[in-house]
Amino acid sequence: MCGIGGLFHPVSPGIPPEARLRAMAAAMAHRGPDGTGLHAEPHLGFCHLRLAIVDVAGGAQPMFTEDSTICVVFNGEIYNHERLRAELAAQGARFRTRSDTEVLLEGWRRWGTGLTARLQGMFAFALWDGARGELFLARDRLGEKPLHYTWLPDGSFAFASEIGGLTALPETPRGLDAAALDDFLALGYIPDPATIHAAIRRLPAAHQMLLRRGETVRPQPLPYWAPPTHLADAPADAPAELRRLLDAAVRDQLMSDVPLGAFLSGGLDSASVVALAAAARAEAGGPPLDAFTIGFAGADERPMAAEVAARVGAAHHTEEGTTDYIAAARDIAAIFGEPFGDHSAVPTLAVCRLARRHVTVALSGDGGDEVFAGYRRHRFHSLVEAVRAHIPARLRRGVIGRLAAIYPRLERAPRWLRARTTLTEISLDSALGYYATACKMDAARRRALYTPAFRASVEGHDPAARFVAAIGRCDPDQPLLAAQYADLHTYLPGDILVKTDRSAMAVSLELRAPMLDHRVVAFGLGLPAREKLRQGVGKHVLRRAMAGRLPEALLWGRKQGFADDLAAGFRARAAEIAARLSGPAMLDAGLFDRAALGALVAEHAAGRANNAQILWQLLVLEGWLARQGGLREGCRLAAA
Repeated sequence: MCGIGGLFHPVSPGIPPEARLRAMAAAMAHRGPDGTGLHAEPHLGFCHLRLAIVDVAGGAQPMFTEDSTICVVFNGEIYNHERLRAELAAQGARFRTRSDTEVLLEGWRRWGTGLTARLQGMFAFALWDGARGELFLARDRLGEKPLHYTWLPDGSFAFASEIGGLTALPETPRGLDAAALDDFLALGYIPDPATIHAAIRRLPAAHQMLLRRGETVRPQPLPYWAPPTHLADAPADAPAELRRLLDAAVRDQLMSDVPLGAFLSGGLDSASVVALAAAARAEAGGPPLDAFTIGFAGADERPMAAEVAARVGAAHHTEEGTTDYIAAARDIAAIFGEPFGDHSAVPTLAVCRLARRHVTVALSGDGGDEVFAGYRRHRFHSLVEAVRAHIPARLRRGVIGRLAAIYPRLERAPRWLRARTTLTEISLDSALGYYATACKMDAARRRALYTPAFRASVEGHDPAARFVAAIGRCDPDQPLLAAQYADLHTYLPGDILVKTDRSAMAVSLELRAPMLDHRVVAFGLGLPAREKLRQGVGKHVLRRAMAGRLPEALLWGRKQGFADDLAAGFRARAAEIAARLSGPAMLDAGLFDRAALGALVAEHAAGRANNAQILWQLLVLEGWLARQGGLREGCRLAAA
């Protein structure tokens, strides 16, 4: 795993100044402590920060073909590089290293833009073909590796692994994207392709982009893969087939020339990966797999993790975490480069730090909930869809919709009394109903926080639109598949994979997710709902696939959350939160109404509502604004 960046001017033949490339690299130094490489020529400049994993001695970048006509900077891993290397060698390609990077160079020569469809791995890369005058950028299928880009005022194109690599350039426009901020408050993250900066975009997952020397038209990213939108034929033995696919993915991702371990929580996904990885390591005669667990008061998964580690023969490393979330909110801006509202990023960073003291690469169980329907909202949506099908639309939107609007919120009441969410989803159509389960703060509550000027700037914007579009591409008779598909286009790349990449790279750790092997993903989404969700229990096929390898209590028990409950701590420190949210960083920005923010804190402090999640998001936003020097100095609200 590494950091990449570059500058390209399609018309001007000038050579990008080394100082600008070094500034981009310096802003991402944590991504590659093992070496920095630069290259500049007419029209183009590349920078690369290396975290050496495969072919430590021979894999330095930027890497060139033997005739120096093609150059690449690459972040990630190509797990099938040895198979591709053999195929290319049989066609006459000559290789000088063992690095997977070199496979990209030779693969481009033979397959051109068809290269990405042949790759199995996590990747973001930029490849320059000087003979053709083409700059090619690509990102992996699920979005494990990030790639951001912007167009500069002089017509140059700039790209970088992280937002900070682009804001290191003084000419990068600093306008804030009002719609992206509205998305952040609605969802807790900013979905692709937007970022908090109006001028900076993310290359979406499973997309590629081709720029040509001499062309001034700005190209659009194009997709090269998509997850299934319809069910596939179910195999005769789905658990056995899943076990085969997941085992193959884990074995592929064990490739490394440096120490490798795995995260181990008390949940099914990470335990499955650890069990398979430990077995493969033992089969190969290697040392026990290192496994890492963090425990927090009220969310301590160490006992179950220890039971799993002992059962599979892993060397277990544990630590107790203590976290000041209010202080940590300020750190999020530095790590993520924009507001990021998933507070489990804090314990994720802690387990990354623990792992990095022992290994350079770690496997994780990320993706299991999306691929095998493990979220509570998947079960909820499936249940509501069954109810919705028997209620006429007029009744749903009218009577039930009005009842949902007047039903009290009751966040602190027993779950069976908290019917507002259920009534709301039943009253809506399928896609809007699913969005409602993922939404952190509905439009009315968000608008009540905004100043009139900011409210006007987001008029007409609807964060639900991308959910509606994604679900609309799926088989209407398969609501569970549609919900999973929506997650793969929103929550997974926008929240989960942003969290894992930035947290791991903040401490120079490479993190891999075998459950996001695209073959596993296609298999999981394509299964009938009954294989994933049965009698209110999600991930049914995975539980059956791992039967006999993991403790029964883990296979069929309820997963603990990997984060503290913020509510009580925020009530105890309400005055401190109120002071932070009424400080100059927030109020001088002209985005929020001071009285409305104060009322939000007071409501939480009094126990009338649980506003912990939205308060966390606002604290993170305040931290980001403070780092910008406020909107008036460092960043302005971009014109609509």
